[in-house]
Amino acid sequence: MIAVDQLKGKDFLCLSDYSKEEILYLLDLAAKLKEEQKQGIPHPHLQGKTLGMIFDKASTRTRVSFEVGMYQLGGMAMFMSGRDLQIGRGEPISDTAQVLSRYIDGIMIRTFSDAMVKELAEYASIPIINGLTDLQHPCQVMADFQTIIEHKGKLEGLKLAYVGDGNNMTHSLMIGAAKVGMEVAVASPEGYQPDAGVTEMTRAFADETGVNVLVTTDPAEAVAEADIVYTDVWASMGQEAEQQERLQKFAGFEVNEALMRKARPDALFMHCLPAHRGEEVSADVIDGPRSVVFDQSENRLHAQKAILVAVMK
Repeated sequence: MIAVDQLKGKDFLCLSDYSKEEILYLLDLAAKLKEEQKQGIPHPHLQGKTLGMIFDKASTRTRVSFEVGMYQLGGMAMFMSGRDLQIGRGEPISDTAQVLSRYIDGIMIRTFSDAMVKELAEYASIPIINGLTDLQHPCQVMADFQTIIEHKGKLEGLKLAYVGDGNNMTHSLMIGAAKVGMEVAVASPEGYQPDAGVTEMTRAFADETGVNVLVTTDPAEAVAEADIVYTDVWASMGQEAEQQERLQKFAGFEVNEALMRKARPDALFMHCLPAHRGEEVSADVIDGPRSVVFDQSENRLHAQKAILVAVMK
């Protein structure tokens, strides 16, 4: 049983830092906040609180969902471009962290370096939320898990298959799935597989929850009997110069109807968006009846509100 204030002040950097019980608590809270929002029930849990949002990477879903979420919770979100802050001119992260800690109540950061986020958390006295780095994307996974529960009624015992680049999305999905008791299978081309350290960590969590972890180069093997099939773009932000090379390397890794037939008949298709139809996913899959991509996008709002309430209230 998680106490109401147990997560107060805790950073949200990586799902490895959260127990299965804490993850499920946040998902329950997200469902409650979503229901209240749908019914028009005010929930100003963060009245008078301010969230600073540092962006080094462009964003649609992250920026809008955090801004709207803070507004619905009675607080305020402040957009801060990394180029406009003094860290863009060489101020140490440690100094920025200590200064901002005296002005605001929490920081969400969306940037490239995972080490930068960890350093920010080390020196800040307020909770830090990882909005995305090149290594992790934990907020998206919380929205994904909320979506899976809405459609499948559970997480534990399901199989999640990921097909594509072994990127930040893959890493957070692997860790989160193993934590909550989901079997996880990842198919990526040679040279584009998940980080070895993340894979080792995932296997350790999987041993605790008794589930299997598969990393392969065969999409059909990964997707076989999967309950959820997930993909992401083949070239993420910062990798645009590799686009043409990646198109060649990832040939055969498109999630299309033929591949979806390897999964269970009621399998969901998921994608964190933005998507490139005709590359990592065919239009008939992402726009088809098994796709829940816009449910995922909506749940970014509700899942992140739960995180904000838990760590900032």
